[in-house]
Amino acid sequence: MISLYTADYIVTQNDARDIIEQGAVAVEDGRILSVGHADLLEILFPDHRRIDMGKAVIMPGLINAHTHVSMSLLRGYSDDKALMDWLTQDIFPAEARLTPELVELGATFSLAEMIRTGTTAFYDMYMHQRSVFRAADKLGMRAVMGESVTQFFPSLTCRDAEAYFELVRAQAEEWKGHPRIRQAVLPHAPYTTNADLLTRCRALADETGSLFGMHLAETETETQTCLQNFGMRPIPYCESLGLLQPDSTFFHVVHADEKDMELLSESRCAVVHNPSSNMKLASGAAPIGAMQRYRIPVALGTDGPASNNAQNMVREMYMASLLQKVTRLDSTACPAQMALDMATRGGSDALHDPLIGTLEPGMKADFIALDLTTPNMQPVHNIVSNIVYAATGLENKLTVVDGRELYREGRFLTCDYDALCAELNAARGWEKKKG
Repeated sequence: MISLYTADYIVTQNDARDIIEQGAVAVEDGRILSVGHADLLEILFPDHRRIDMGKAVIMPGLINAHTHVSMSLLRGYSDDKALMDWLTQDIFPAEARLTPELVELGATFSLAEMIRTGTTAFYDMYMHQRSVFRAADKLGMRAVMGESVTQFFPSLTCRDAEAYFELVRAQAEEWKGHPRIRQAVLPHAPYTTNADLLTRCRALADETGSLFGMHLAETETETQTCLQNFGMRPIPYCESLGLLQPDSTFFHVVHADEKDMELLSESRCAVVHNPSSNMKLASGAAPIGAMQRYRIPVALGTDGPASNNAQNMVREMYMASLLQKVTRLDSTACPAQMALDMATRGGSDALHDPLIGTLEPGMKADFIALDLTTPNMQPVHNIVSNIVYAATGLENKLTVVDGRELYREGRFLTCDYDALCAELNAARGWEKKKG
C-alpha cells in the first residue's frame, strides 16, 4: 500500500530547492512515488495510508559522511588534548582492549543516537567492522563502511597485510548486493601507512568493487610530515599514488592550498568536512568556500563520538556555518542553505549514492520529520534557517530509511533502547581491563 506522509512543510532539496507548504511525500516499496501538495496527492493516490506529521517539516534524512560509530564507548574518555597526544596516549591504548562484542555495542548505541536526531545514512571506518555491518543491518540504517588499516601489524583485527586483504575480500562477498550497506577500503591516513600499502588498497577497492576513503590533510603536522618524508603535501602525494578517483572520499581536508583543490576538483572525488571535531582537536577550519568554488563535492560528518562528542548532524550543520563565518570574518559565508546542502546532497556525493539526499520521485525513501511546535522552532520566517540555526536534533519525531520507520514519536522501532543503555552501563570500565 502507498503511504502518504503529510506535514506543514516539505523541504525537497531538489535542484530548485523547492519547499512545499501543506505538502506530502508518497512512498511505496522503499521508494518515493511523488512529492507535492497534500490535497493533490490524496487525489492521485486514493488507496493510501495517511501518516499526518502535523506541524512539522519533512525533509531528506541527514547523511553523516564520516564517523567511527563504535567510539561511543570512548565518549568523554579523553578530551582537551592535541590530536597526536589524544591518539597515542589515550585512544590507541584503549582501543587495543576492544572486542567484536564491544565494537557492536558501541556501534549500536551511536546508530540509536543518529536515528534519534535525524541521520539516515553514514560512512564509517573502524576495526572489527563485521560488528558494525551487523549493527547497521539490524537497526535498518543505510551505510558505507569498512575496516581501517595502517602499516602497523599485527592490528586488532589482522595479523598482517595479507590477512587484511583477505578480510576485505570476504566481507565484499558477504555483503554483496545488500540494499542498504556497501563496503569501502579505508587506509587510515598518509602518516600511518606507506606507499606500497596505499597503492595495494586502491587496487583492492577496484578488485572488490568497493569504494575508497581515507583521512587526509587533517593537521599541519601531517602536511609537514609528508613534505619531510615524501617531498610532497598530502594531497599531491595521494595523487601520485593514483588514490584520487571519482569513487574516493577524503575525510577532513583542513589544510589544502589552491593546487590541492585543483587536484581534488580534477579527480571528482568527495571531501567530508568535520567542523566540530576539527575545532575540538584544534586542527583548523577547512576552506569550504574555496572548495565550493572549485566545485568539489563537500559533505558533513561528525567524526567519532570521542572527538566530537556527539553523533548529531543537526548540530553539525550549525557548527559548519558558524565556523566558516568566524574564520573568514564574513557573516555571509556558508549560509544556511549551503550547510543543509552539505548534510544532504553533499552526503549523497560522499557515499556515492545518487538516490539519496533529496525528496523526489524515484529516490530512496530516506526522510525525517522535525517538530515545529517547540519554542525554538517558532516562528517560521524561513524554514531552512530554522533547521540549521534553531533546531537541536531532538525535534526529530520520525526517521524513515528505505520506506521503513526506524523511530517514531519517542519510540525506537528497531532496537530496545532501554536494554541497550543497560548493556552499555554494564560494560563500563572495559578500557581498563587487561586482555
